[in-house]
Amino acid sequence: MTHDHDLVLRPTPAQTEAALNPPAGRTGGDLVMETLAGLGATTVFGLSGRHASGMSDALRRADLRYVGLRVESNAGFAADAYGRITGEAAPLLLPAGPGALTALAALQEAAMASAPVLAVGSLVPTVGPGGGPHGHPHALPDQSAPFRDVVKSVHTVRTQSRIPSALAAAWQSALTAPHGPVWVGVPQDVLRAGTAIPVVTGVDATPEELPPRPELTAVAADLLTRAERPAIIAGGGVVRADAAGKLRQLAERLSAPVVTTFGGKGAFPWNHPLSLRSWPADRPTTDFLEDADVLLVIGSGLGGLTAGHRPFTPRGRVVQIEADAGKLESGHPALGIHADARLALQALLETAGTREDDTAPARVRALLDRVEERIAARDLAVEQDVPASVRRALPPRAPSFWDMTALTYWAWSAFDARHPNTMHAAQGAGGPGYAFPAALGAAVADPTQPVLAVSDGGGALYSIAELATARRYGLDVTWLIVDDGGHDSPRESTTDASGEPTGAEPTRPDLVALAESFGVPGVRTSPGALETDLREALSRPGPSVVVLPAVLREFAPARPGE
Repeated sequence: MTHDHDLVLRPTPAQTEAALNPPAGRTGGDLVMETLAGLGATTVFGLSGRHASGMSDALRRADLRYVGLRVESNAGFAADAYGRITGEAAPLLLPAGPGALTALAALQEAAMASAPVLAVGSLVPTVGPGGGPHGHPHALPDQSAPFRDVVKSVHTVRTQSRIPSALAAAWQSALTAPHGPVWVGVPQDVLRAGTAIPVVTGVDATPEELPPRPELTAVAADLLTRAERPAIIAGGGVVRADAAGKLRQLAERLSAPVVTTFGGKGAFPWNHPLSLRSWPADRPTTDFLEDADVLLVIGSGLGGLTAGHRPFTPRGRVVQIEADAGKLESGHPALGIHADARLALQALLETAGTREDDTAPARVRALLDRVEERIAARDLAVEQDVPASVRRALPPRAPSFWDMTALTYWAWSAFDARHPNTMHAAQGAGGPGYAFPAALGAAVADPTQPVLAVSDGGGALYSIAELATARRYGLDVTWLIVDDGGHDSPRESTTDASGEPTGAEPTRPDLVALAESFGVPGVRTSPGALETDLREALSRPGPSVVVLPAVLREFAPARPGE
């Protein structure tokens, strides 16, 4: 009898030949590139620099596409989007010290949004002028320490022989549910030194599966089958697990209305009779969900954005399915099921019975009518027309990436994503400057679709340098900048607090001229011309900028009684 642990992976003749006769001039950096290619990577993001020269030099000899950006955080956002679109771990190459620290904001976003990013950073040499890292430029006492509270796992390498296995472990960690960023640190001298280690020709790093416990899904299926008023909240975990089809099957079997969180946009068809769409933070929808006798929450941690930063108190039984154990029952007592959304939905489909409820579509329609009537009664024509124009101009399967702007807050609720994994926002960590570099990463991942980025005037300046990157690689990204003269969200919050937009209205540059100075075509539009101008820009090869001068009010959820 043969046991799994008795199996030995035997090298092929070609692998043996490559191992015994390595090419001359290889370094530790080549081991990094060979391992990434062996794991299945085809593209890497990052910045070249003297302190990462061991990796950048090895890139010249590697069969990997390198996409170089201008700022480390932007390279991280691009890698984040590449990981979201492809479902692969996106390698991100970083220099030591300040360069690595600059990428922390991007890795925090990837961690909170469960995007698989494999960051490989150079560390200061193992031996310094004083017998340690001190005295080296960019030196930190422990380069990996700042990453430990941000990423899923940290892997520090001190010898060349450890490079392949450390990268394989990191790759597996990044792609095991819940997906997320990981950090691998390799000293500069280890990367630069010549190596006699055999050529890395194959690496096994299969992600671990996360199936649900069968006794828990049996109880969940029974609760849902016997429920009188079941409802479902579908979050980003459904999208990441590619489980939208299974969600629809379960909802239809149970006649259960479905609301998608902002991270779960596109997980359920917008115009389905059971679709509550994406108004979870609005009071009428919150009331509907709190009134469910069984509430299934799948792929969502029920964070502050989902309930509009207000108390959310379900009165019925809650069943929560979540791959991130830290989010299970973190805000509400529930039957917590630690599992990948796709595997858990499949288990429920195999166990749950059929519920007949002819009243569910009528209740859904009544709720949506109430939401629409409330908004129509306010003077919000521009706030509604702008996202509608964007939707009409954007091809159905084209992905979009959104900074935290007033327009984004409207789009989270009112924008039909059309398909899963096509609408992404910086809602995980909430940092500015995400949209445009992320859109560049998406364009690299799938060049068959145009990509839209949406920023406000202040957020755009965080990533304006990447117009050079877009131009250099000829990426089909259209950047819609709502030129509000600064940061619309800080402006509104500081004005509400003190009556003055303190620090939220910096000097306004000419964004069209700025784009054109990079060789990127720009156009200034208006709400009435937005659809036409945006459609034209999206149909044009290469990058483009569309500037909409406007100050939009943020979406305000209904108050109790409205």
